[in-house]
Amino acid sequence: MRSRELLATDLPTAESTRDVGRFLGGVLQAGDVVVLVGELGAGKTTLTQGLADGLGVRGPITSPTFVLSRVHPSTVGGPALVHVDAYRLGDAAELEDIDLDATVADSVTVVEWGSGMAEQLSDSLLVVELVRRTGADALHEAVEDTVDVGPPEPSTGEIASAVQDAEDDVLAEDHDDPRAIRVIGVGPRWQDVPPLG
Repeated sequence: MRSRELLATDLPTAESTRDVGRFLGGVLQAGDVVVLVGELGAGKTTLTQGLADGLGVRGPITSPTFVLSRVHPSTVGGPALVHVDAYRLGDAAELEDIDLDATVADSVTVVEWGSGMAEQLSDSLLVVELVRRTGADALHEAVEDTVDVGPPEPSTGEIASAVQDAEDDVLAEDHDDPRAIRVIGVGPRWQDVPPLG
């Protein structure tokens, strides 16, 4: 599939990440699939919050890590936002089990951690790469330390809660770390769209 870079810029604050999301939300339409790529804490959920504002959908937008997907209906008569987190999925077959085919044509589908899996959803994708300039290792280490607990073995719910707490603590400390974003249009939908920046 043909691809082209549509936007590349620095994001000095979390609010600038939301602003780019709002702008992209104004460009997106029903049937669009957005794949968010970036490490833990790179700003994928923050960008999705901006997308939701730009699309005019009902929130709040939080990471769907432990429910896999959330549907946010439009408040302005536009497409719904289907927010998917593929972090815990092993392959494209597991993503297929979520049955996104039923909603993809009428919604904007945003898939965090979807690289290598979400390509099956559409012949066109908007790939958004987010890079956190500093502090990324802190979040990764905090999450790994939280999950690496000794006996007695914690329940899945306890692990989920502990991981979320670790993510919240580190993100609160480094909320405004600078980031960079690169937006790549893949497939026919994006070939004639003018550059976004």
